[in-house]
Amino acid sequence: MARTHEFRFSGNPDFDFEIRTTIGQAFSGAADIGEVLAAVEGIGEKDHDGWFRAWLALGDRVAAQGEASAQAGHSASGASAYLRAASYYASAVNAVASLPSEDELLPTFRKHRAAWDSWVDLVDLDIARVDIPYEDTTMPGYLFRAPGSATEKRPALVVVNGSDGALTSLWSSAVSGALRRGYHALVFDGPGQQSMLFEHDLPFRPDWEAVLTPVLDFVLGQPGVDPDRVALYGISQGGYWVPRALAFEHRFAAAIADPGVVDVSTSWTDHLPANMRKLLDEGEDAKFDRDMEFGMKFSHDLASTWRFRARPYGTTGYAETLRAVLQYTVEKVAGQITTQLLITDPEHEQFWPGQSERLAAAAPSVSTLTRFTAAEGADFHVQPLARALTEQRMFDWLDERLGR
Repeated sequence: MARTHEFRFSGNPDFDFEIRTTIGQAFSGAADIGEVLAAVEGIGEKDHDGWFRAWLALGDRVAAQGEASAQAGHSASGASAYLRAASYYASAVNAVASLPSEDELLPTFRKHRAAWDSWVDLVDLDIARVDIPYEDTTMPGYLFRAPGSATEKRPALVVVNGSDGALTSLWSSAVSGALRRGYHALVFDGPGQQSMLFEHDLPFRPDWEAVLTPVLDFVLGQPGVDPDRVALYGISQGGYWVPRALAFEHRFAAAIADPGVVDVSTSWTDHLPANMRKLLDEGEDAKFDRDMEFGMKFSHDLASTWRFRARPYGTTGYAETLRAVLQYTVEKVAGQITTQLLITDPEHEQFWPGQSERLAAAAPSVSTLTRFTAAEGADFHVQPLARALTEQRMFDWLDERLGR
């Protein structure tokens, strides 16, 4: 039966999606639905400061619960609270995007990472902090080893984040499911992501194979990893990172793009008026920047969001940023992919509509498209309220491809 109306947690679509994303992590222990809904209740759709403060206060409160439980010797309760606190702090980090300045960004991010690390230390799992060699530096990561895997080689899943996701979201989207099915899993911050951006000011790069090739080399060097069964998963903008890397790095046994992204720039350029796109296409960067600057004066929300979203690209001017984003496309290289690829395709995809189908059409011999619908409660970008269903479909597919 089709829905006759759409329920919203907030009249602000960004707030609504954040709530959906956070409570969708409850099935893996990274949220508790009641405390989330109580914390955000009554926040006006334009109250950006109140929105940030609500998530920060919730993170502080739940982290304090974690500390109290841990100090009293209740490690399981402490771990549970710290994981939820890390998730709530991650939402607070995202909420900084709509504040007048980014002064709160680094302190809030460090609270998020401290809560995550406290969970890592307390939870009854085999997790190692790792440093992955990358050019002249290293990328921080966490290697999760499958339970009971000391005497046999297991498949491994490399998990790739999107443009602004936190490690807690990767636990919910892929890692917890991987461990329950006997996979090792690796999460990491790549260039432009989380700690690599906030603490080291290292921006995105379009040629993500330069990131994933050393990551794969690292994983293949770990004891207990079956070298013929290393798979790859990317969420949100990771749906671009994954196919881009696969066009050049062919050693992964199978991969998942959740969802498929052919051209990152459309989430930026589709909102431009025709006259502004004309200026950009004709190379009138000075005029483009002048008109954008004028328009930003009338929209605090847009100006704050632009600043936050542009930062990972390492650019300054408006036209410069869009020219950088336009490089993030797999249109001309998707045909080079030889790895079997599962592509999620949610109904009502709001950021890259139609692109999952485009990616499947660009690499037809290796692609499997799996649709998610509103009737299943599985619509919107990355199926935020249907992560258990997503997990079931993607791991069933992955198990079959890896002969498990």
